[in-house]
Amino acid sequence: MSPRTDDGATTRPAVLVVQNSPTSGPGRLVGWLEAAGLDGHVVSGDELPRSLDAYDGIVTLGGGFMPDADDRAPWLPHERELTVEALKREMPLLGICLGAQMLALCAGGDVTADSGETERGSCPVDLLPAAAEDPVFGDLVADVSLRMIQNHRDSVTALPPGADLLATSDACTVQAFRVGVCAWGLQFHPETGPDRLRTWNEAELATDGFDRAALVAAAEDDAEVNERQSRALVEAFARVVHEATRKAG
Repeated sequence: MSPRTDDGATTRPAVLVVQNSPTSGPGRLVGWLEAAGLDGHVVSGDELPRSLDAYDGIVTLGGGFMPDADDRAPWLPHERELTVEALKREMPLLGICLGAQMLALCAGGDVTADSGETERGSCPVDLLPAAAEDPVFGDLVADVSLRMIQNHRDSVTALPPGADLLATSDACTVQAFRVGVCAWGLQFHPETGPDRLRTWNEAELATDGFDRAALVAAAEDDAEVNERQSRALVEAFARVVHEATRKAG
């Protein structure tokens, strides 16, 4: 249900955006959500609300650690509770990177640390036939392949029971999936453009065999298609939130 003002008027649908790390911010996501008629409320992990009562949707961002690394991020147990709450309410949820891994874990799937599916920079993501009828990915199937920013070494290695695999790649099997009717997990980062790659630690990238300058150059080459596809995906999620809000009355 959308929050209401003191005089009882309904405001625009509100989406909770959970930022798990200072270096994994919402980027261009909130601007796109707001342009699509939603209010994005960014909170850090240690500022999570007690429940989702005041919200119409939730986005959980990346973080650079496993979804059950409670010793590193003590708010994760509550974030998992909110993820389960969203699933039970059938509230639109978009999990990105860590958020996708958390969705998979909470719904009964498996996530593996240092899985061997490490990806950095602008990478191909191939849509599967199931994406054609999906509310978030359906408008993108004509492209067949997406170009998305990736930054992970952990990954979803077994989907939750009943989940639909929507996108894959040679480098990483589970790139996008849907749980139930309105919860999506994305291993990639639609909120991130090529500029953020310039902030990545050059020495750490080199240790993993990546050259930062080359990653930035490739991401800049893909920037136009990446922004078009990423924005279309976020706008489609916004439509899901609007539709769910209308149904909730």
